[in-house]
Amino acid sequence: MTATPHTVLCVDDEVNVLNALKRLFRKEGFTLLTASSGAEALKLLQDNPVHMIISDQRMPEMSGTELMARVKECYPDMIRIILTGYTDVDTITESINQGHIYKFFLKPWNDQSLVLEIRQALEQYDLVQTNKTLHQKVLEQNESFRHLNDSLEALVQERTREVQIQNQALALSHAILEDLPVPIIGVSTELMIVLINKAVHQIDAGMLIGRPVTDYFSEDCEKKIMEVMTTGIPQALSGTPIGNSLRNIDITPLSRWFSGKGVVLTVTGHQAE
Repeated sequence: MTATPHTVLCVDDEVNVLNALKRLFRKEGFTLLTASSGAEALKLLQDNPVHMIISDQRMPEMSGTELMARVKECYPDMIRIILTGYTDVDTITESINQGHIYKFFLKPWNDQSLVLEIRQALEQYDLVQTNKTLHQKVLEQNESFRHLNDSLEALVQERTREVQIQNQALALSHAILEDLPVPIIGVSTELMIVLINKAVHQIDAGMLIGRPVTDYFSEDCEKKIMEVMTTGIPQALSGTPIGNSLRNIDITPLSRWFSGKGVVLTVTGHQAE
């Protein structure tokens, strides 16, 4: 049973049949509506949410088969059950084909069997509705995932373009740095040479990346480099031996994310020995 009570509509042109069904279903816990004709039943369906309809087959003006066909068209989820005192095979086949009847019961019915069938039918109704709800949620989730995947794909494409641009800019900056006519030397916090451009080889052909600063620079230059890393204040050295000549050097600290992580040595001038 669902949290919302079920509503069952019983339709029969015989008052005693409706009264019998009222007594039978009195303790079943669902709301019971009754109608004495197909037209009255359709009016009740317009004004009430009904989960199951139980109708007599042979009624004046509108038969149970005709009523069920109308119900199927307007309320396809509603469970449809026919009660009849006749065993005509053609009538039963017509009811099943036109109204898609869930069950077909003969009068007089067995009270216990009828109550059990009604319970099971309402449970079946709940299962079908639950499955429909779950299916709809799955469809909505799949649609959400599709939009999310589309968004992620667009984001990945955008990030890929950004990375490509950044890689191109990085490659270009490396090329520019490599071809600068001014000698540039990068030094890490471990006082290791981590970068040199082509102009450096023109003043010291033996300088190599990965070697300590002390292999190429004086102790005074080493102290200045350490001081710039610590204070973040640029300094200049004049008359520093590099290769076979004396050079002027500007020591510039790295900034932003690399603050304190290294310095750049720029050879700015030349002094005769």
